[in-house]
Amino acid sequence: MNRLPRLLTIQHVSRPSSSWRIPSHLYSFSQTSGAYACNSTSSPKSRAKSQSRPCHEHEVGGTTKLHNPAEPPSPFQLAFWTHRPSWKRAGVNTFRCLVGCTVGDFSAMWILQSYFPELGMLTIMGVSMASGISTSLILETVLLHLSKDRLPWPMAFKTALGMSLVSMLAMEGAENVVDYHLTGGLVVLNDPKFWMAAVLSVGAGFAAPLPWNYFRLRRWSRACH
Repeated sequence: MNRLPRLLTIQHVSRPSSSWRIPSHLYSFSQTSGAYACNSTSSPKSRAKSQSRPCHEHEVGGTTKLHNPAEPPSPFQLAFWTHRPSWKRAGVNTFRCLVGCTVGDFSAMWILQSYFPELGMLTIMGVSMASGISTSLILETVLLHLSKDRLPWPMAFKTALGMSLVSMLAMEGAENVVDYHLTGGLVVLNDPKFWMAAVLSVGAGFAAPLPWNYFRLRRWSRACH
C-alpha cells in the first residue's frame, strides 16, 4: 500500500515543468547537430574534410570550383614566373602549336623550292609561314574534337581560331629567321647541316612564344589553344 503513493510522487517530480529550459550550450549544439544529421551517411573523415575546405569552395558535378581564386602576383615579381604547373601547361600548349606550324612550314617550303623556285625566297618563306599557321589550326581542331574535350567540329574550329596569333607569328618568325641565317632558307634533305639547322630553328620556334604563353596563362588563365 505504501509503494503506490511513492511511485506517484516520483512520476510527478520527474515530469518537466513548463518553466524548465534547455541550457544555452546544449541548445546551440542541437542547432548545429542538424548539419550532421543530413550527412549521417558520410564518414567522419569526409565530414572533417568538408569542414576543412575554405568557404570560397563548392562542389559542382564532382569537381571543386573556386568562387574567388587568389590573384596571381605581379609580373614584376619573381613569384609570378616560378609557378611550375603553369610552365608545364604552357610548354604542352606551345609544343602542340609547334608541331602543326613546323610540319606546314617546312613542307610548304620544300614543295615550293622544288617545283616553284622562280617565286623567290621571300615569297616562299611568306607562303610557308601561312601554311604553318594553317596546319597548326587544323591540328588543333582535330585534337580538340578527338581528345577528351570532345568538342563538335564547329566548336573545335572556333576554339582553334581563338589561339594567340602573337604566339604563332612569333614561332614562325623565329623558325624562319634562324633557318634563313643558317641555311639561306634552302631545304636540302640529304644534307646533315640542314637537319642541324632544323633542330636549332625548331628550338627557337619553341622558345620564342613560350614566355608569352606562360604570361597569358598565369595572368589571365588563357592558354594559346
